[in-house]
Parts: sequence; C-alpha cells; structure tokens
Amino acid sequence: MKKLFKLILNTIPRPLLIRLSYLARPVISFFLRGNKFTDPIDGKSFSKFLPYGYGTQRDNVLSPSTLSLERHRLLWLYLQNETDFFTTKAKVLHFAPEQAFYKRFRNLKNLEYTTTDLNSPLADVKADICNLPFANDAYDVIFCNHVLEHIPDDTKAMQELLRVLKPGGMAILQIPQDLSRAETFEDNTITDPKERAKIFGQYDHVRVYGRDYFDKLRSIGFEVNEVDYTNQLPKEEVIKYCLAPGEILPVCYKA
Repeated sequence: MKKLFKLILNTIPRPLLIRLSYLARPVISFFLRGNKFTDPIDGKSFSKFLPYGYGTQRDNVLSPSTLSLERHRLLWLYLQNETDFFTTKAKVLHFAPEQAFYKRFRNLKNLEYTTTDLNSPLADVKADICNLPFANDAYDVIFCNHVLEHIPDDTKAMQELLRVLKPGGMAILQIPQDLSRAETFEDNTITDPKERAKIFGQYDHVRVYGRDYFDKLRSIGFEVNEVDYTNQLPKEEVIKYCLAPGEILPVCYKA
C-alpha cells in the first residue's frame, strides 16, 4: 500500500487528487472502520490511518475521513481547546486551504472567511503571497501552513503576512520541522525535483527549516509563541489522534 500511495502522490496532479479523494474517502473509510484511532476533526474512528509522504512515507498518519495529517489534527485541537476561534467573530485569511478544514471553516457563522493561493482550486483569491492584494491590518486570524517552504523569498512573504494581520491578531505559520537542525538550509542551485525531495523533503520545497525559523519570524516583527502542544496533551490522546510528538506550533501575534 505504501508503494501505491507514493506512486499516486508523485504522478497525479494535486488538483486532480483533491477531486478524486472525494470519491475515494467513503470506500476507504468503510474498509478501515474500527475504534483504535480517532480523527478529532470529525470524531470518526478507524482501525488504522493511511500512510503518507512524498519522500519517506510515514505509517498511520492520513485520516481516511477528513484526509487530515498530524499537523492538521494538532492545529484543530489547539484551536478547539485553547482559543475562541470557533465562537468569536473574526476575519480570517487562509493560505492554500487544507481540505480537512475548508468546508468546516467556511460553514462557521462567526467567521468572515477568505482563502487565497496561486494554484489551489479552493482559493477565493488567486494571489502571490509576496505581493498580496489585501489592505494593511485587515485580518484577525491568518493560517499559512506548509506554504513558506515553497516560497523562494520567504522574507518578503513573512513581511506581507505581518502587514495584513491586524494588531493583536493571530497567525499560525506551520512548516515542516527538523528541530534537530539549528539553522535553515537552502540552495537555489538545486533544481532537480528528485534532488530537492532528497535534500528538502519534497520535490517542490526550496529549503528545510531549522530552529532559527522562529527567530526569523521575530526579526520580521512577529511575537512568537513556540507551542509544544503534544507535550500538554495526555499521552493516550497523542496516540489516539495520531499526532507527531514534539511538533511545535508557531503561534504568532502582531503587537
């Protein structure tokens, strides 16, 4: 199954994968029904989750029902348990909206919800993250998860994110993490997709971030809380929800 998923991920364009997933989910969910692992986003339980990964595949990480990964379930739990996101009126900007969240956030009556991306079929506004068509201080909440590692000029992108965030607003800016690495590594001479996948973890990534990611956000002007949320949850919940122990949520604010 792992080889099949790897082949699918690397050969089928992502917009088509999204469309196909709507057809496949009910069938996959039926065959994996059980009560060992639970997706907190929709509350459904399964005997196991699916493998996922463009390079080295991770076992038991892709929810059959919402198609969420570890990072999506961690963010959902944080928003649900630690914030008023689901109840307080807010203007939200969501970059490259994840399928696990898109309809659920869209249907929340308390949110004025806008999605943006250059390529996503789920984007309301087609926009370059380095040159956003939004006013200063426009949004209460920004989600920009697993996007910055794709952007050659991530400094400019971070500056734009700060610009459109309201003072006092919250931005959650998740990235693939290698917390054993002190410094971010990038090399724009590496253009071969296979070499990028080997070095950066995915064929369309341009860098691998280290622990200095959080300090870079601070240098742009964000106040950054490095939230180790799996360390705040009971261990049995980390296992039940198939989370990645030690993953840090970059919860950022604009003064």
